[in-house]
Amino acid sequence: MTDGAVLHIKGRVLVGPEEVRDELWVVAGRVTYERPAHAGDVATVHGWALPGLVDAHCHVGLDAHGAVDEATSEKQAMAERDAGALLLRDAGTPADTRWVDEREDLPKIIRAGRHIARTRRYIRNYAHEIEPGDLAAYVRREARRGDGWVKLVGDWIDREVGDLTPCWPRWAIDEAIAAAHQEGARVTAHCFSEDSLTDLVEAGIDCVEHATGLTEETIPLFAERGVAIVPTLVNIATFPDLAAGGEEKFPNWAAHMRRLHARRYDTVRAAHDAGIQIFTGTDAGGSLPHGLVADEVAELVAAGIPALDALAAATWRAREWLGRPRLEEGAPADLVVYEADPRADVRVLAAPQRVVLRGRVVG
Repeated sequence: MTDGAVLHIKGRVLVGPEEVRDELWVVAGRVTYERPAHAGDVATVHGWALPGLVDAHCHVGLDAHGAVDEATSEKQAMAERDAGALLLRDAGTPADTRWVDEREDLPKIIRAGRHIARTRRYIRNYAHEIEPGDLAAYVRREARRGDGWVKLVGDWIDREVGDLTPCWPRWAIDEAIAAAHQEGARVTAHCFSEDSLTDLVEAGIDCVEHATGLTEETIPLFAERGVAIVPTLVNIATFPDLAAGGEEKFPNWAAHMRRLHARRYDTVRAAHDAGIQIFTGTDAGGSLPHGLVADEVAELVAAGIPALDALAAATWRAREWLGRPRLEEGAPADLVVYEADPRADVRVLAAPQRVVLRGRVVG
């Protein structure tokens, strides 16, 4: 397509879960449902169109050892884009990826700043590692650095205990979440275990990542307080390997991780049935490659979530949660076209026919 070309999407446009249109036009990089009066150079794409997918937990700028260079970050962002993920919530990285905002060919990133963890209680080179008395100050700092989100490490292995334990006392959590909200930022936290959840939710947290420790006691609390979860099931699938690697030194932790993995689908399904908001996230950028959003949607379906709800978790509902437009009139034309109806089979998401980013066909 040339800069002045008009793109015509014809077939079925999934504007929302229940709103379907027969065609959509892209003019000057934006969506319109009115045929342009003077459409000269028109390119037509046939298929099923969705808003650009959302990976609500990934890490552009990060690998297993810490921050990466711009060339590697670019490849990570392009892998997400080529998979149809055009809106990313970057759930923590030490790298400065602001330069991505200037690139019209890369997805939009909503940043959470850098992880904030307890001293010696997280992956090396990832986080600010601090003590509880400094938590609120660091939360303010990352709230100002990010795009409306802050990421805490809520629990991690305690080497003296030999298992997962909460990282922060309740008073520090109260101060930190209040500070973030005063800065206009929402707070999320990495949480694997059961014991870290109640204090975070009662302190007013907005979201929990992974949330494998949800129980019959805490699920109603999440639902009542409106706390969302991003289960990252493609990441939870790695728990058995992690357990095997640490079993000799930390057998209790290894057994705990295996239990959390074994009930992962039951946990997510129970959360959905209770009305907890669930969104798709892959945790790509640490040990996992980017571009796995279709796999995560398929995992939600495998957990027993209805296909339309799993699809909404990566599209319409996720964009609304993050304050970004869908395919409404005048919105930036960020969309993905498929050969078949993804509502009928979410596995269709793994093979985008066309990827359109800000009105340009990029894949």
